[in-house]
Amino acid sequence: MRIDIISAVPELLHGPLNHSIPKKAQEKGLAEIVVHNLHEYGIGKYRQIDDYPFGGGAGMVLMCEPLSTVIEKLKSERDYQFIIYTTPDGKPFNQPLANQLSIGGNLMIICGHYKGIDQRIRDEYVNLEISLGDFVLSGGEIAAAAITDAVVRLIPGVIGNEESALSDSFQDNLLAPPLFTRPEIFHDMKVPDVLLSGNHKKIEEWRLDQSIERTQQLRPDLLNDE
Repeated sequence: MRIDIISAVPELLHGPLNHSIPKKAQEKGLAEIVVHNLHEYGIGKYRQIDDYPFGGGAGMVLMCEPLSTVIEKLKSERDYQFIIYTTPDGKPFNQPLANQLSIGGNLMIICGHYKGIDQRIRDEYVNLEISLGDFVLSGGEIAAAAITDAVVRLIPGVIGNEESALSDSFQDNLLAPPLFTRPEIFHDMKVPDVLLSGNHKKIEEWRLDQSIERTQQLRPDLLNDE
C-alpha cells in the first residue's frame, strides 16, 4: 500500500510518520508513505498556494492550481482507491472505516489548511471526506497522521502479533478490557485471579464480559451501532 499526503506544512508529519508503527510498516516494505510539500507546486516566484476567498470573509483558502497539479501528477503514476480530504464536515473516522481503508488500494490524503480548500477540488477529485470529530484543528496534518497510523497498523505483517490489532478497542464495537502486567500486587491492588489462573477459556470469557461492561458504562452508543 502507498499513502501520499499533500500538505502545506509537511514538517508536521515527519515526526508521527517516521517512528513507531508507521516506521516499521515502511521498513518491512508493507507500506510506503510519501509526504508532498504543496509549496513545491505553488504559483509564481513566491510559490503561492493560497488566496482570499471570493465573497470576502476572514482567512485564506488553498487554491485550485497547486492542488490540481500535484493530484494529477500522482494520479498519472498510480491508481488510488480513495482520494481523501480531511475536514470537520467529513465522515466521522472510526475503526470500521480504518479496517476498510487497510484492505484496499493506495490512498491519497489532502490536508486542509487555513480556511480549507477550494470547493472545486473537492468536487472534481475527492471521493472520501473524513473528520476526526466535532472540533477544528489548525490544519489537516494531525488528522492525516492519525488516519495513516490507524490504517497501516492493520496491514497484515506490520504488527508482530496480528491478534493484537484485532483485539483493539472499537473492533466489534467494544472497548478493550482492563490490562495488567507485573508486579502482581501494586499499592495493595491485586491482579484479578482469573488472569493468573492459566485457564484460557475463562480468561477470554472474563475479557469479553469486561469489554461489554466498560462499553455499557463509557460508550453505550457503540452497542446501538449496527
